[in-house]
Amino acid sequence: MNAIISASELANELASGHPPVLLDVRWQLTAKGSAPFDGRAAYEAGHIPGAVFVDLDAELAGPPGARGRHPLPDVAEFGAAMRRAGVSADTPVVTYDGGQGWAAARAWWLLRWTGHPSVRVLDGGLGAWEGPLDTEIPRPEPGTFEPVPGAMGLLDAGGAAALARTGLLLDARAAERYRGDVEPIDPVGGHIPGAVSAPTTENVAEDGRLLPAEELAARFKSLGASATYEIGVYCGSGVSAAHEVLALAVAGIPAALYAGSWSEWSSDASRPVATGPEAG
Repeated sequence: MNAIISASELANELASGHPPVLLDVRWQLTAKGSAPFDGRAAYEAGHIPGAVFVDLDAELAGPPGARGRHPLPDVAEFGAAMRRAGVSADTPVVTYDGGQGWAAARAWWLLRWTGHPSVRVLDGGLGAWEGPLDTEIPRPEPGTFEPVPGAMGLLDAGGAAALARTGLLLDARAAERYRGDVEPIDPVGGHIPGAVSAPTTENVAEDGRLLPAEELAARFKSLGASATYEIGVYCGSGVSAAHEVLALAVAGIPAALYAGSWSEWSSDASRPVATGPEAG
């Protein structure tokens, strides 16, 4: 099944007799000291009709700490949140956000990792939607989804370090954060030694949609992706990396997510840090 859906395809499915469950996951990364983005307020001001708001920080992540800024949520709590949103295993799910795609991809990855068989991301997010918006807050019937982790690849810090040596570990953050030139969020700049810089922002076109599958495949091949290598992805806290895993999936390339990402890696001073433009 394709991991993305176009706005026109979504409109057709919503008008059918069997619409997908629609999750609005609006969220934005903010720098230290900045006011947090209020995704719920944006949702309440207007959302795709029938969409249910999902809070990334509260429902798609656990409390920040040594495991990172957005560690994986407790599986039971995540399942309960998805059931509240109306998610069942036998009903397709579509996730979307404000257009960047990162938060929607985090929801996609978590649902796929916990075994949901049919999840897609709205390509281009809300910016691609040409239909009406609604301010009515839906009250969906509770779903029946029971999460069973393990359907997608997952790395811990040790696994990410090993993969950087034996396979291909991609760093989905901006290149300047990878090099260590700046670090606006985490306390230490740089990258995991051996990781290759691959900003996920370069996987999208100017209109916010993902590049065509063949262009994505060519890009990842140029970065070293090969059928003989295992591939992993990390970012700052496991959110934008989920978007790169999504882009890899569209290109037909399976990849594992290092969920703790740089915010977990850099929290332990004993872990090595590389800087500069090379993998190190």
